Amino acid sequence: MAHEHAHLHRTGRVLRVSLGVTLLYIALLIIAGFRAHSLALLSEAGHNASDFLALALSLFAVYLQSRPPSSRKTYGYDRAGVLAAFINSITLVALAFYIFYAAARRLYEPVQVQPGLMIGVAAAGVVMNGVIAFLVWRSATKDVNLRSVLLHELGDTLSTAAVIVGGWAILWTGQQWIDAALSFGIAALILWSALGIIRETLNILLEGTPIGMEKQHIQDAIECVRGVNGVHDLDVWSIGSHSHALSCHIAIADIPPSASEGILREVQEELRVRFRIHHTTIQFEHAACEIADGCFLPVSSPDHPDHRHEC
Repeated sequence: MAHEHAHLHRTGRVLRVSLGVTLLYIALLIIAGFRAHSLALLSEAGHNASDFLALALSLFAVYLQSRPPSSRKTYGYDRAGVLAAFINSITLVALAFYIFYAAARRLYEPVQVQPGLMIGVAAAGVVMNGVIAFLVWRSATKDVNLRSVLLHELGDTLSTAAVIVGGWAILWTGQQWIDAALSFGIAALILWSALGIIRETLNILLEGTPIGMEKQHIQDAIECVRGVNGVHDLDVWSIGSHSHALSCHIAIADIPPSASEGILREVQEELRVRFRIHHTTIQFEHAACEIADGCFLPVSSPDHPDHRHEC
């Protein structure tokens, strides 16, 4: 728990710094865009404004995640980060389609710009977005909220880099369509990445099996624990992007609670180590049984083969 709070504090600090730097860069883009008569730079200002909103939303989600559970929010606020990631990804999809639209218009209505100023401001943007993306990346490995922010920042880094490349190409060739062609490629990359985040967040919000886990593998692992006769009504879902929960019924022999406590501990340890499932609700179902071939088997079916899987 202390480690998680330290992680949230560090993440909040990174997001606050990123918000301040992004706001300054938006002001620079607006001023330079009007001075250079550059639609590309003004579009970048709008792009970065969406990043600013994404960072603010993620910072608010981090604040909510740091709050303890309550009698009304017994799981806490872990899903605030998931919801923020979902909203951020939706804005990325909208942004990608806007870039498609703007690039198509640019092909039919070329705009004359000042490539020199364009390149200089875009270079500053590459450095700024690259640094922010690196800082966020260090904390984004297991947090879908931060991964959505990282996608925003990487999209900005690529788009500003494309502005530089396009500016140089326009300087050398005078061909205005180059900027639009690069924009199409950037929009396609943003759209592909955003759809992946949307798929992951929807799976969490709809309480699907966590990505990368197989329900049958979890059941097999539980049934490999000595003393477990069977598992049913198994459900596994995600509370947040890195917090998973499980509930199930486990059939065991008609043994005293002191003996079943050992089975419970072993099952929970197996779930923690192999599947990183820390929140479990397990109900034992007792039945009269006898020991056969080293396993507990129901008396009603003494000839039933060993139910355990290869462990």
